[in-house]
Amino acid sequence: MAQVLVHSVFKQGRLISAFNPTIANALFTMKVTNKTETRNFSNESRKNTVHNDESKIAKSVFISQSDDVFTNLALEDWLYKNFDFTNHHVMLLWRNSPCVVIGRHQNPWLEANFGPLSEHGVQLARRNSGGGAVYHDHGNLNLSFFTPRERYNRKQNLEIITSALHREWGLKLEINKKEDIVIDGMNKISGTASKLGRPNSYHHCTLLVDVNKNNLSESLHKYEKGIETNATVSVPSPVRNLAELDSTINVQRLISSIGWEYLRTTPLTQQDGGWGLVSRQRGFQMINPTDEWFPGLDKIRDEFQSWDWKFGRTPKFHITRSFLLPQSIQVAGRGGDVQQEELRVTVTVAKGLVEDV
Repeated sequence: MAQVLVHSVFKQGRLISAFNPTIANALFTMKVTNKTETRNFSNESRKNTVHNDESKIAKSVFISQSDDVFTNLALEDWLYKNFDFTNHHVMLLWRNSPCVVIGRHQNPWLEANFGPLSEHGVQLARRNSGGGAVYHDHGNLNLSFFTPRERYNRKQNLEIITSALHREWGLKLEINKKEDIVIDGMNKISGTASKLGRPNSYHHCTLLVDVNKNNLSESLHKYEKGIETNATVSVPSPVRNLAELDSTINVQRLISSIGWEYLRTTPLTQQDGGWGLVSRQRGFQMINPTDEWFPGLDKIRDEFQSWDWKFGRTPKFHITRSFLLPQSIQVAGRGGDVQQEELRVTVTVAKGLVEDV
């Protein structure tokens, strides 16, 4: 246990990691059967009634130790389906190796540019929430805020992020009507999406810290004409990296500053409780997203990585293309003139496969 669970605290401005058995006992129920150790991170269903007593709600910052997009999506989904957030709100921080992540209701062939993806080794993934396509690499920080459905409030979550950036670096960022974080009213620094269910919900967003913007531009495809679809279509926006605003900003410092801002902010009324409130929280916890910690995680990961999920979940669409017929097969009109003719072809694609031509 001591090798895998780390509880991090700040002392005199330094990040210090120490095993905390109290937190371990709160998080894990351990059983040993036939010398096989099983860690159960969940309670299968919510046992507590949602209330408005802030003093009973603790907070944790979970930091995933994986940079695999399918593992992190599986971890997010596992927590959403299994964890009881009634008295324990969680902010999950995670990073991915280069990938394009499309929304649940999007068409990958309209959102991703598969040539550059293959050339640069960029993965394609489909998440379980709505919204548009995004590009991730190690210069991007992802944040997921978990609460019961009744306490879902993504505006407050975004305000924690902007407050942290202002407190640490003096940046004055805005939250626009689409609930993106922008600078100068137009350049996007963070996009946002959410998953609302019962009993739980999550709001997740990205932060562009030092993303490779060339790869971002090449990896995200532009919408094409001649395609009829009900799929959600991404709307391109100009973007900026936080490191362009202040060269001292990096992912590790952001994890620290946003983490502490989250812990010092009251869970419902969004008040600054300072270090007194921080001392009563559950702190920073390094999370090892494996089947051992989260029973059933590998199966969820396999589903996210499967062709059926990435491509087979694409909403039905129609592609129409026009082709000029070669003169050799065209019929001459009166006077012997050959009229240039077109052939229009419509292909219907359902569940990622050609259904009709």
